[in-house]
Amino acid sequence: MGLGAILYRTSLPAAGCLAKKNQNLLSLKTKRKKRGKVHTMDTNGFSNGGSTKGKPIKCRAAVAWGPSEPLVIEEVEVAPPERLEVRIKVLFTSICHTDLSFWKGENELQRRFPRILGHEASGVVESVGEGVEDLVPGDHVVPIFNGECGSCAYCNSTATNLCKSARVNPFKSTMTLDDGTRFSVVDKSTGARRPVYHFLNTSTFAEYTVLDSACAVKINPAAPLEKMCLLSCGISTGVGAAWNTANVSKGSTVAIFGLGAVGLAVAEGARIRGAAKIIGVDINPEKFTKGKEMGITDFVNSKACGKPVHEVIREMTDGGVDYSFECTGILDVLRESFVSTHDGWGLTVMLGIHPTPRTLPLHPMELFDGRRIVACTFGDFKGKTQLPLLVDQCMQGEVKINFDGFITHEMPFSEIREAFRLLEEGKSLRCVLRL
Repeated sequence: MGLGAILYRTSLPAAGCLAKKNQNLLSLKTKRKKRGKVHTMDTNGFSNGGSTKGKPIKCRAAVAWGPSEPLVIEEVEVAPPERLEVRIKVLFTSICHTDLSFWKGENELQRRFPRILGHEASGVVESVGEGVEDLVPGDHVVPIFNGECGSCAYCNSTATNLCKSARVNPFKSTMTLDDGTRFSVVDKSTGARRPVYHFLNTSTFAEYTVLDSACAVKINPAAPLEKMCLLSCGISTGVGAAWNTANVSKGSTVAIFGLGAVGLAVAEGARIRGAAKIIGVDINPEKFTKGKEMGITDFVNSKACGKPVHEVIREMTDGGVDYSFECTGILDVLRESFVSTHDGWGLTVMLGIHPTPRTLPLHPMELFDGRRIVACTFGDFKGKTQLPLLVDQCMQGEVKINFDGFITHEMPFSEIREAFRLLEEGKSLRCVLRL
């Protein structure tokens, strides 16, 4: 999954900044030396683990009890972290289409309930388990679903961003150490306490969650956490697909199929890299206004163009685009994305999650025309190694990512059902929930 060989480079293109007030931050080297010491009581009282260290915590969580059943805000008990685990106080979380897909149970083999969903978030380390050396209470962190242990053959390779033990696994619903859960809830029908399952290594729809330390990324404490939560999935996946997987070049042509948050993040990445033409394809013309804000130059309504989309794109680009990105999870769209690229050198990057058992809609002989197709996980970023640097570069003004453009709604955690509804109806990109 993913090229990996073209991993994120430190020489990102220069641009603006998240906020002018951060322009006078210390140099990266100085900040890295000091970052480990920034643990004061200002970070929610967790500088010394507080009085909760080593004890269970009762808190609110949005529990999914079954496919498409309304989420229920329950009081759950969150156990202390075990060896190589951390417990995090979640401050912000947002909702992704992957959460929606798992909530609906679209893939029957991945169903496991009751479960706490959520995988985009930011927060503060409350306590750490035995053996955790790179995180301490008070650290500002971003959970990631595709972890990095830092010691396995995969993590030590420049050819992949996967990890032997902490990579994303949609079938996994328990902790790595003991195949157990750290969440439990009282079953109202029996009065007995029962386990609540984990989701994508993160489970962020809770006030507290427990992660493998490999899935918690320490970031600059000056970075705004309400924006940094988007790095847990959507922005990292899309921007990274453009930078790392495709390595989009200046003056190139790009087509993006599906203008949700990931597709628009691809557009951001392509814009920053200097692509000359960025074509957005979607069935909802209402998305085109937002797309223009994020750098898309041309639009194709696939329902209204009167011919196959790939024919339209070939006409627009003298034979096809250099890079196409499929962000829908629909195989027929993947086919159109593939044949929209230029023969001889076109590259298609698959980002959509495909729940059906159908196989790729390609004939092997088509690959001899020089078109290539790959997929990527988490934008081919090595999360713990590379995301902190990306955050610093944003803070220093070296990279400008339009975080605000992705956040269409902000709500209290108690309104999570409404946030799901808005996403399902296509009325939001990212709704950030405050816990």
